[in-house]
Amino acid sequence: MGRHELEYPKEAINAVKRHGERAVYALETIHNLINSAPIVHVSFNPPDSPFPVTLPLIGQMGSFARPSASLGDPLDLYLHGYVSSRFFSSARDEAVPVCVAASHVDGLILALSPFNHSYNYRSAILFGHAALVRDDDEKRYAMRLITDGVVPDRWANTRQPPTAAEMQSTSIIRVSIVSGSAKIRDGGVSNDKHDLDDQTVLDTVWTGVVPMYSAMADPIPSPSNRLDIPPYLSEYLDDFSRESKEHSITAAAEKK
Repeated sequence: MGRHELEYPKEAINAVKRHGERAVYALETIHNLINSAPIVHVSFNPPDSPFPVTLPLIGQMGSFARPSASLGDPLDLYLHGYVSSRFFSSARDEAVPVCVAASHVDGLILALSPFNHSYNYRSAILFGHAALVRDDDEKRYAMRLITDGVVPDRWANTRQPPTAAEMQSTSIIRVSIVSGSAKIRDGGVSNDKHDLDDQTVLDTVWTGVVPMYSAMADPIPSPSNRLDIPPYLSEYLDDFSRESKEHSITAAAEKK
């Protein structure tokens, strides 16, 4: 019997209302979208501000209590920041309700009509409560998790251990997740029938999908660097660029 796929319960807070057929509530899909985003946007309401605040931060999903947990398991979100940050100061004394967003664009959808233009995209939203991590062991766990989220195995291939000053000046926020959802659009162009029946339109307007993907360029060594590019880095760069391109092209395929 296969493993049951866990999902966030569909509730008022996380339900995808427009194009509900594009909604995904599976933990693994949502957590993977968060982890694969270079930046996540964290929104909260500071008590001293008339407006909500949104901050771009680096984050990764994980479980300090169960480090071997998979992306399909219930996880926390760890966020990295500087100790004097406004957000981290807000989370110092009590848990802060937050909304976390991550988005990936996989293609431009160019329709016959400008009103039918769109993107192929993957997006995820998490809702939870953010609190400052105070335990040093959990902070080191989160720092390794986040560093290896930038480049796999990077933590073990850097100067270790962290200094006391580094640990003191760096804050880690743990977001205990309450709910979440994803929304994914893939496939080809959705043109209106009256446009498809108009020969003049068909003869004058290009329509189709332009795949969009991220790629890693050749590394540029620091002036102080003394090493060749290590295998763990070159392999990651090749894999990232190839997989990103393959996904965007696959996403552009017309659905049967």
